[in-house]
Amino acid sequence: MEPGAPWRDPRQGYAYGVGSALQMQLQQRANAAAGGGVLKRSLGELERWQHHQQQHVAAHYLRAVRQRTAAAADIAALLGGGPTQPLVLSGSSYGGGLASPSSTLSSLTTASRAAVPLMHPHPQPQQPQVPLMTSSPQTQAFGLSRAQPPQPAASSELFILQELEKQLLDDDDDEPVAAMSSTGSAVTNSEWEETIQQLNSITAAPSPGLPAAAAPNNNNANAGMTRSPSNSSSSTASSSASCSPPTPGAASRQLLSEAAVALADGNHEAAATHLAALKRAANQHGDAEQRLIAMMVAALSSRIIPTASALAQHLAELCGAEQRAGTQLLHDISPCFRLALHAASVAIVEAVGDHRAIHLVDFDVSLQQHAALIQYLADRRVPGTSLKVTAITDPGSPYTQSLAATLTAFGEQLKQLAERAGIEYRFKVVSCRAAELDASRLGCAPEEALAVNLAFALSHVPDESVSPANPRDELLRRVRALGPQVVALVEQELNTNTAPLAARFTDACAHYGAILESLDATLGRESAEKKARAEVALAKKAANAVGREGPDRLERCEVFGKWRARFGMAGFRPVALGPGIADQVAARVGPAPPGFTVKAENGVLRLCWMGRVVTVASAWR
Repeated sequence: MEPGAPWRDPRQGYAYGVGSALQMQLQQRANAAAGGGVLKRSLGELERWQHHQQQHVAAHYLRAVRQRTAAAADIAALLGGGPTQPLVLSGSSYGGGLASPSSTLSSLTTASRAAVPLMHPHPQPQQPQVPLMTSSPQTQAFGLSRAQPPQPAASSELFILQELEKQLLDDDDDEPVAAMSSTGSAVTNSEWEETIQQLNSITAAPSPGLPAAAAPNNNNANAGMTRSPSNSSSSTASSSASCSPPTPGAASRQLLSEAAVALADGNHEAAATHLAALKRAANQHGDAEQRLIAMMVAALSSRIIPTASALAQHLAELCGAEQRAGTQLLHDISPCFRLALHAASVAIVEAVGDHRAIHLVDFDVSLQQHAALIQYLADRRVPGTSLKVTAITDPGSPYTQSLAATLTAFGEQLKQLAERAGIEYRFKVVSCRAAELDASRLGCAPEEALAVNLAFALSHVPDESVSPANPRDELLRRVRALGPQVVALVEQELNTNTAPLAARFTDACAHYGAILESLDATLGRESAEKKARAEVALAKKAANAVGREGPDRLERCEVFGKWRARFGMAGFRPVALGPGIADQVAARVGPAPPGFTVKAENGVLRLCWMGRVVTVASAWR
């Protein structure tokens, strides 16, 4: 042995379970006492030094045992048990000789494990040491009180508590005792944090013996994570309905939304159950809400068991002459449609200025709009005014047959109206696809002021989501190549193009519901027949928007933001429609009825019912 080397008791070694930190302390004290080597000590000094070190080790074990027994008492209280039994070390008391290290460790381990039942019958892998505190701070850290222990937890809760007990009371003989000082160890890991979180969630949950009214409710934070069958507006209505009884209309709309979500998920059985219950609340002759429910129930029901014959009949009715007449009637009697068409006519008249020769290219001729246009042109009092109208029909469109059948009759009526107003009028029909559109085919002349009308026309043209050729954007590029002085656009503020079923259904409910309410507010009982015909056409539109997918969904409306993007990519720039146009329209057709508003914002006119935008009119160049 080298001079000055520390002396080590052969009985001690590492058998005490004491880590290297304490051994270094013993070694340093031994060096200081030895003064250069233990061989210089007398036998009496050596025995006294050995006894002193044994007492030091015993005192250190006592501190660790007290901390562990306090933690064991806390865990036992958490689990509903009584206080733990006091630890009694085998052998002599601490005042006398210290028991052997092996027996001491056995007693410590046995006593601490006996505080609560073991979770696993087999030895478990070692866990990192965790902070140990006295019993009172420990219970406060978990939000519990030892004075009022909670009711026994369920089996899953007991499992987690036992896991926590294992973390607190596990003995790791290979870990240093210095790590378990009075301040506790700073060692933590992700498993320990997860256990604490699980324990907190258990203490917040109602225990089996606690009344439901007294149990705390911590589910509000997670309420938004569950899937709702309705959109945000209906979810808000559902939350407010918890405070007051829901109205029958709100409950029916919620059930409609659930049916739409079930259909979107492919759960036709649940959807059929909802729709069967809704049929009892539907009434085609009731108020606006009942008529909307009947309209949407029929639209969703057509998706459950679609047949080829039913689909063919639906498309034939949607593109038929009767449907077109009903749509024209809707445009005439609904202020949202009628005022928007008038605004487009005023925008055309302002763009052509004092030109005598005017050429209007129209892709969906409306008798109401053209009659208003003739009146606005006559009001200019420009002598020798002539109006040439070229109506475009697409041979590939399913709407062409009904459109061609009505165009000739429209032309004759408009010609008579123009002659009475002192305007020369010519009307012709040109059949061509979007890719075939050019100035020579349309008969455009240099001396003419060219205007293009796209009122309610683009929504009937497929886009890139239906056809790779993208006829919608191709048509816009061809129109841009004509060099018109103005392009008038009127469309419904509705997304029935690329939106998924659930979102499309929610938007359609709000949109068509607003139209139905506006018709009730506008028309009296003497117009009941007109209103019924217009609503039949509206119901067919709703059935196609909600009940059909792919190429079978013919009317594909978009919100104005998307139209603006398409026009911008095609090379158009907007022409502002100011409040003056709204004033001219009001002077012509009268002020809007109560509930209707006309908003001139960012150069466009938005026609609204009770704050809901129904149609948007804009102009481009």
